[in-house]
Amino acid sequence: MFKKLLSYFIPVTIHSEKSEVSKSIDINWDNGELVIDSENTNYSYGHLQHFLKLGLKDIGFEKIRTMDHVLVLGVAGASVVKTLTDEIKYDGKITGVEIDPKIIELANKYFNINRIPQLDIVIEDAFEFVLKTKEKYDLVIVDIFQDIRMPNFVYESYFRDRICLILKSKGIILFNTMILDEKQNLLNEAYISSFNKENFSIKSLPRVEKHNELIVIEKMF
Repeated sequence: MFKKLLSYFIPVTIHSEKSEVSKSIDINWDNGELVIDSENTNYSYGHLQHFLKLGLKDIGFEKIRTMDHVLVLGVAGASVVKTLTDEIKYDGKITGVEIDPKIIELANKYFNINRIPQLDIVIEDAFEFVLKTKEKYDLVIVDIFQDIRMPNFVYESYFRDRICLILKSKGIILFNTMILDEKQNLLNEAYISSFNKENFSIKSLPRVEKHNELIVIEKMF
């Protein structure tokens, strides 16, 4: 309790771990919340959870509750999964894909994500999973980072097209991106422009967080 109270003044680290994939993983008390941080950014819970919740709110909680299957690419500590199950009361199936088994181990220990009955965790590279899956999804959440870096494949046309292919009719993509420079900003603009406007409705949400931008894409039919 003391560490939680102290965290309103300064972040308090209660566990640090090295990972081959994520390099550095810290479990911190920060402003009264237990969060997962990498070396340079918030990975799960804290402001990232609040930010992704804004994207889910834009989609519509009522709409999400009617969905059958949600795919989360980049689980980390599963904060967006907790938002779906605990706050939105979504009770459909959730498949979470995470490349780093160490961060899932810590998420189980500190956040009990292994107790979420409808969550199926797959330890695999998101690109490989999207190539192989035969399932169709109502909502695909793309939240793939290694520290502050997004892998190049998330912007590649082949990956984009595969995600669109595994979307159900009227399915939605929620894509979390990080804007650190003008080059990244131009990447986002090109990504948005790459969609066929006759087949997809697409928009970016105002940047509540300084460096994050959410892109919401809906399949029209």
